[in-house]
Amino acid sequence: MPRKPRVYLSGVPCHVIQRGNDRQPCFYSEEDYVFYLECLYDACKRYKVNLHAYVLMTNHVHLLVTPRVADGISRVMQSIGRRYVQYVNVTYKRSGTLWEGRHKSSLVDADNYLLSCYRYIEMNPVRAGMVQ
Repeated sequence: MPRKPRVYLSGVPCHVIQRGNDRQPCFYSEEDYVFYLECLYDACKRYKVNLHAYVLMTNHVHLLVTPRVADGISRVMQSIGRRYVQYVNVTYKRSGTLWEGRHKSSLVDADNYLLSCYRYIEMNPVRAGMVQ
């Protein structure tokens, strides 16, 4: 049975979460974070997606983004998946998937939810005890 297509609306913010496979790390060094951010920046620019907030945890990623075209977010995540996973597999001499299935997402359709989403993303490393 085919997967259901994602529903993204141009101009409507979205909270995107992508976890490492089996909750394993997806970032191993500072260079990994930098390369992921390069991939994210390039993809957002190319596919017309505005990035408002992000956090890169050791085993997952949160993004708050708004597509300017309906398929922008899907294309961004696909682009990052291709580039970043290939980078990790080559760099660490591994193979296979890095991510746990498809990314998860939810539309942010109210201003108070948008602010809550910003706060949640910003506070994620604090709650995890990674920073003060």
